[in-house]
Amino acid sequence: MRARMQAGLWKREARNTHIPPGGLIMIYIIRHGKTELNKAFVLQGRSNYPLNKEGIRQAEEAAQGLKNIEFSYVFSSPLVRAVQTARIVAPGAAITVDERLIEMDYGPYEGTDLRDPGPEITRFFSDFVHNPAPEGMESLESVVSRTGEFIEDIRSLTGDILISTHAIAMKGILENLTPGSNGSYWPKNIGNCDVYAASHSGRDIGVPEHFIITL
Repeated sequence: MRARMQAGLWKREARNTHIPPGGLIMIYIIRHGKTELNKAFVLQGRSNYPLNKEGIRQAEEAAQGLKNIEFSYVFSSPLVRAVQTARIVAPGAAITVDERLIEMDYGPYEGTDLRDPGPEITRFFSDFVHNPAPEGMESLESVVSRTGEFIEDIRSLTGDILISTHAIAMKGILENLTPGSNGSYWPKNIGNCDVYAASHSGRDIGVPEHFIITL
């Protein structure tokens, strides 16, 4: 990523770089809106399904709740549902797609019916911290590592930031930003278009908190 930045692919003028004395800049992390696979309780993973009507409505509600924020930078997973969500929440903003924000790779388990997931998935989902991911599935350590690299690369950016991603990838980001978490986010439910926000000094990033959208 640093090489891409040096090559100029990331060079653009931020739209909100003046921070008043004592003012806060923020990082907002959002899970994408609902898709038909979410609706059907399918383990979606990297399947590239768009938002359904409810997902579009959820993203529009999030956009309404964040309407007073002029995002200087918008980052998204490459999957269409995350990009759509970013476009709705930050209309007109330039979106930078980053592969490290993609959802966990569920390998052969992608497409699993979560109402009847089978013993391997049941065991893993019952205790993420102590049960390793089944063979062929990306490890949680890998998710934390790649999302942590992403966070390190955006630390020096100035201005409010939007990150549009997925449930497990989002938990990886939250694990990175919460000292001593030790896996506490893995069993936490993060719904479609849930938002977490963290203060950002231009280097240090605060512990994220659930950001309640009010309309």
